[in-house]
Amino acid sequence: MSQLPGIGKRTALRLVLHLLKQPKEQTAFLSQALLNMREDIKFCENCHNISDTKVCEICANYGRNHEVICVVEDIRDVMAIENTGQYKGIYHVLGGKISPIEGVGPSQLNISTLVEKVKSGKVTEIIFALSSTMEGDTTNFYIYKQIAETEIVISTIARGISVGDELEYADEITLGRSILHRVPFEKTFKNN
Repeated sequence: MSQLPGIGKRTALRLVLHLLKQPKEQTAFLSQALLNMREDIKFCENCHNISDTKVCEICANYGRNHEVICVVEDIRDVMAIENTGQYKGIYHVLGGKISPIEGVGPSQLNISTLVEKVKSGKVTEIIFALSSTMEGDTTNFYIYKQIAETEIVISTIARGISVGDELEYADEITLGRSILHRVPFEKTFKNN
C-alpha cells in the first residue's frame, strides 16, 4: 500500500487495518475491481488517453473539432481541461515530458504519432498545454521543431497570474510573461 503515490507508511497501515476489519466479500470485491481495471482499461489508439474501448469517447465524438489537437503530458491534464468545459477539440497524451535527468527522451514519449497526425494534413492547430517548466518548454520546443515546416497554427496555453493571486508573490518569469502577453481589458469581462 505504501508504494501508491501519496500514501506513506502510516496511511498504508491504516488502510490495511481498515481492510482487515471489513467483511472478506468487500475485500474480494475491491481486489476484483482492481484486476478488472488492469485488464479492461486500455489506451486510446488515437490519442493515448485511457479508455475501455479502442478509441476513447473524446476521439469517437464527431461533435468535437478533430482538426485541433491539445498536447498534454498525461491523462490528469485531459481531465483538468475537460472539467473546464471550454475546449472542444481532441487531445494527444504524450505520457510525460522530455527530461534527460530522469532518462526520458523523445523516443519514450508519444511524439512520433503526433508528428504523423500533423503531417497527414488533417490538423489545423496544435495547442501546447504542457507544464511551464524547463522540461515542459523543452518538450514543446522539440515538437515544434518536428512540425515547424507544416502550415498549421501552433499555439500554447496562456501563462500568467492566477485569479486571486497577489502580484508580490508571483515569480519573475510568470509576472514577466503576464506583462508581455497581456490581453485587451474588454476581453477580461466579456463572455467569448
